[in-house]
Amino acid sequence: MADARYEQLTLLGKTSPIPASPAEAALETVANPHPGTAYLVRFACPEFTTLCPVTGQPDFAHLVIDYVPAKLLVESKSLKLFLAAFRNHSGFHEGCTVAIAKRLEQALTPAWLRIGGYWYPRGGMPIDVFYQSGQPPEGLWLPDQGVQPYRGRG
Repeated sequence: MADARYEQLTLLGKTSPIPASPAEAALETVANPHPGTAYLVRFACPEFTTLCPVTGQPDFAHLVIDYVPAKLLVESKSLKLFLAAFRNHSGFHEGCTVAIAKRLEQALTPAWLRIGGYWYPRGGMPIDVFYQSGQPPEGLWLPDQGVQPYRGRG
């Protein structure tokens, strides 16, 4: 018998097409099994893709999303589909990175969130974008995001 706590999930365990746009993507949540405990959840998306709003050419980034859950966790398949919806979305690096953070904040109301957008060079210059919702909770183990600065063919 299926667990009643997960009956509201519409994507997990089903064939789910990539949403046509980030706005159309559903970010589904489940209850945090450890509310009141400050622990870090990390998602890494090393092959994030979006489109330049001027040229229409693809832009690529390595995203690292860290958050401390409050009452809710993001369901990972819905997050993957949300991020994949950016493939045909036009947006500057800054706009996409911060929009992802804001959408996660809206869906989760996390105790804390940060995102590192490590963008690959376009026009010879990498643009890295960082967002953080405030100070991390005291005592939180907060590892480095582990993405090296862009060095070219060093």
